[in-house]
Amino acid sequence: MFIDLRDSKDAFSSAIKVPFFSPLITSSDKNSVLKTLNSSLLTDGPVLRNFEEAFAKFTGTKYAVGVSNATSALHLSLKSLGIGGGDEVIVPNMTFVATINAVILTGATPVIADVNEDLNISSKSVINSITKKTKAILPVHFAGKMCDMNVLTKIARTDNLLIIEDCAHALGSTLHKQHAGSFGDAGCFSFYPTKNITTIEGGMVITNSKKVAERIRVLRNHGIAKSLSQRYNHGKPWDYDITEPGYNYRLDEVRSSLGLNQLKSLTQLNQRRRKAFQYYSDKLKPIIGITPLTQSDSGHACHLYIIRVKKEFGTSRDKLFKKLLMRGIRTSVHYKPLSKFSTYRKYVRVDNKLENSESAYNEILSLPFYPQISKREQDFVIKCIRECNV
Repeated sequence: MFIDLRDSKDAFSSAIKVPFFSPLITSSDKNSVLKTLNSSLLTDGPVLRNFEEAFAKFTGTKYAVGVSNATSALHLSLKSLGIGGGDEVIVPNMTFVATINAVILTGATPVIADVNEDLNISSKSVINSITKKTKAILPVHFAGKMCDMNVLTKIARTDNLLIIEDCAHALGSTLHKQHAGSFGDAGCFSFYPTKNITTIEGGMVITNSKKVAERIRVLRNHGIAKSLSQRYNHGKPWDYDITEPGYNYRLDEVRSSLGLNQLKSLTQLNQRRRKAFQYYSDKLKPIIGITPLTQSDSGHACHLYIIRVKKEFGTSRDKLFKKLLMRGIRTSVHYKPLSKFSTYRKYVRVDNKLENSESAYNEILSLPFYPQISKREQDFVIKCIRECNV
């Protein structure tokens, strides 16, 4: 049993035949949440610890720290690694705004780099962006496809730079059987409803550094040096120290129970995504002017299915978006380039031409995609795309 946006009766969705995304919440998920709700400890407790341990094991890292969302995961990772005012952090132009916002929140300067054809950060653009002020590279594993971490880690070693991986799309993504987020100094994950597993809102940081993990644990909880159980099980619960000013970036027990339960099914869910991904690619292949952004492989988490609408198709991306919506199909664009947002102009530095991201932005379209999407739904999407240029 799952919750499906198609069941909504509001005017916004009443005419939609294929939603862009439909969250998958099983009976087992609900039972795990209800069990936790019957507990006397609803935050900073054993379910969170179990989720963190299971997540670290799944990703092959020593430590995992649950936080309120991926934005806080990025923010705390940057802070814990000492990044702040006067530093520069290289980010890709094609990413959600949370990536650059986290850098700005530390006081550091984001430096926008261009991307490759697959929308992952361009190593050439990274090299051209490095200055004496550069402190870190923040690659985003776009749509579930891994960046070339072999090249990026080599660049980082050569220039003594940190790497914080944005893995919001990449739970289950691997390169040479090594999990996303484990190549650099920290990896940051999202559990937003559209992600490969969800806690509704939530995030996780993975790292092999005990020092980084311990500092994030303190910073996520106002800078308090003791956990809730430590405060109430040993001595006076009000007698704690603040080691440094922190934040309320905690991940509670209820959301942790949902994440822990969904993590158990992640491999199966990603297999279903991979099959649906390949089905789209096979069926769209004969349509001239429609090309998939990437090809699926065993290391691809298949978070999004994105096409590029080329001139040869005969209809622009924007017109295709409108025509599909008129047929009851929701699509979207991931993402508007960072360089196009007015507010970032006073914060960022750009030393590169952003030709690839500018070109891609005019062509990319994300199709309906979720683990339980049916072939009937996919066939309808494909049929409508084929008919849109007639």
